[in-house]
Amino acid sequence: MIGFIDDHRVVHGVESICRVLPIAPSTYYACLAVRADPSKASARQQQDAVLRPKIQKVWDRNWEVYGVRKAWRQLCREGEAVARCTVARLMKGMGLRGIVRGKAMKTTIPDTSVPCPRDKVNRKFRAPAPNMLWVSDFTYVSTWQGFVYVAFVIDTFANRIVGWKASRSAKTDFVLDALEQALYSRRPAYQAGLVHHSDRGGQYVSIRYTERLAKAGIEPSVGSVGDAYDNALAETINGLYKTEVIRRRSSWKTMEEVELETLKWVDWFNNRRLLEPIGNIPPAEAEEAFYANLNTLDMVA
Repeated sequence: MIGFIDDHRVVHGVESICRVLPIAPSTYYACLAVRADPSKASARQQQDAVLRPKIQKVWDRNWEVYGVRKAWRQLCREGEAVARCTVARLMKGMGLRGIVRGKAMKTTIPDTSVPCPRDKVNRKFRAPAPNMLWVSDFTYVSTWQGFVYVAFVIDTFANRIVGWKASRSAKTDFVLDALEQALYSRRPAYQAGLVHHSDRGGQYVSIRYTERLAKAGIEPSVGSVGDAYDNALAETINGLYKTEVIRRRSSWKTMEEVELETLKWVDWFNNRRLLEPIGNIPPAEAEEAFYANLNTLDMVA
């Protein structure tokens, strides 16, 4: 705001601009005085000068999606003792704001002709340990070359994305590829305890998909027809992906562009993004803490 006033004060005058912007003329003139002689800066102004680049760095490093709450929590994680209201004030003055999620789009076409497994989750999307409950869903991206479909497999213990795949076709193969990536990356033991939950989309209730789950020893679970709440966690991840990656561009040219940005986002999401449902830490950190605690208990036992 100070720079804006500097650029337009000759034409419009300081007082006129300040009446429109959320800033008092006295604040602007005080900033000019500090600029001319930094020794005149108050303790608060000196603290603000130190915090602004740190806030900017946090915002830039995190896909420019963090609002006040997450920016403040990240600063605290980095050892910065700062009040949330201070971060809110400075972000407002710097013109930084969090990204706002849009309305979710329905992508799945239920296949009511195929027998489906029963719902073993009943909307309880928080597993007590990794590799106990995975949820899957896919979304689409409009590009110059046509639609690109992106499938995700999420481990519900810490909302970690354990498999994903982009494809020009919405046939079963691409959701199978996402599942294969999850199986390879997690290597879950053959056990009846791991459940895979999805909606009733034809890709997920297909014979090939259900056979692959059976071969891996994974119990299938399918939500009710047309009810997004029965796969709410996967829908939430899709919504974050569309908001934080896809809608930030006015257009996408190729599937390769979508794949590259999705790869970057998944890495950030798993290893650095703060998730409130798991205690405002990244998914990878939550899993590391779980296994560290498990090893400690084994040693005590």
